[in-house]
Amino acid sequence: MILYDTSILEVGLMPETAKRIAIIPGDDAAPEAMSPTLALLRQLELPVEYEVLPDGEELEATTSRDERERLIRETVDSCDTVLFGVTSGKTGGIGYLRWGKDTFANVRPIRWRPGYRSPLREPDGIDYVIVRENIEDLYLGLEGHLATLLESGLPTESRFGAPVAADGDEGRYAIKVISRQRTERVAHFSCQLAQRRRKLGHPGKITCSAKYNVLWQSDGFFRQIVRRVVEGYPDLTYEEFIVDDLAQRIVARPQDFDVVVLPNLYGDILADEAAGTIGGLGLAPSACYSDDFAYFEPVHGTAPDIAGEHAINPTATILSAAMMLEHLGFDEDAQRVESAINETYAEADSLTRDQGGSSTTEEFAQAVISRL
Repeated sequence: MILYDTSILEVGLMPETAKRIAIIPGDDAAPEAMSPTLALLRQLELPVEYEVLPDGEELEATTSRDERERLIRETVDSCDTVLFGVTSGKTGGIGYLRWGKDTFANVRPIRWRPGYRSPLREPDGIDYVIVRENIEDLYLGLEGHLATLLESGLPTESRFGAPVAADGDEGRYAIKVISRQRTERVAHFSCQLAQRRRKLGHPGKITCSAKYNVLWQSDGFFRQIVRRVVEGYPDLTYEEFIVDDLAQRIVARPQDFDVVVLPNLYGDILADEAAGTIGGLGLAPSACYSDDFAYFEPVHGTAPDIAGEHAINPTATILSAAMMLEHLGFDEDAQRVESAINETYAEADSLTRDQGGSSTTEEFAQAVISRL
């Protein structure tokens, strides 16, 4: 049974007719993980049509940036969902998938499985989800020259009386935005996810975190809104931690968590930290949800340092594909993929080198396929 079921906003699609899935291989080493993942998906023989785009290197060589962005927009809009292989900029498209499709909830399951090479002495029982608000915060990219800020009429001193900068000093600024509507919807998403997980044996707990002891207005507003939203779900429990405290708890007491909701920046950073506790970014899948759309991608980057070596661990891509299958309504097939991953790690006979083995990307994926 998949315990991170995230099809909670009535956006899951039932497999009554053939679905269309866009496959965007991505850049550098990412296509090396996507190719065997696609082979695995085809092995399931689902009523699915795959729209497969070229990898980033080919796209960059044959199209302009505007042409690539247009191709991705048209492909995404023609499909029910997307399996995305991570971009370093060659492929592009991430801006449209996130802001263009308003995928406001970034869901990152953190689950240890026997065979994962965790650095923790006792990783058993780590099984929680980080939900990251995916649209605003510092990721709006509202940056500029400090002189522009000083000339804007905004306060030029901190609330403690310190000047923003020394006279005549050069610098840059960034604006952090936390809005009520976007925070409320990611809080409701998190609560509904916790309710779904509670039915599967999880505690039904929301953990909220931010730097609200320093950023009283912005992070304090985030905490206030999440707390009020959770009050509307009396079957759930609630706790909150300052973000630096949460960072150490993710390492020291990871089994305590169920659903953790965070602003954009903290969610991005701490989800990577959390992946490290189970064995690394190569094991970490993710999904991004709007009210009526979702796309799926591994958490790791494009790994340019190992591109061409066929050493990238495809686990994160395969598990992202399992999340995608669940979203589309192919629950039994998603479970088949989950079980095959579990068996492959339990047997430990075909692991990639990041997990202490010597198998190639394709050898690991073939071991999973053989266990479907």
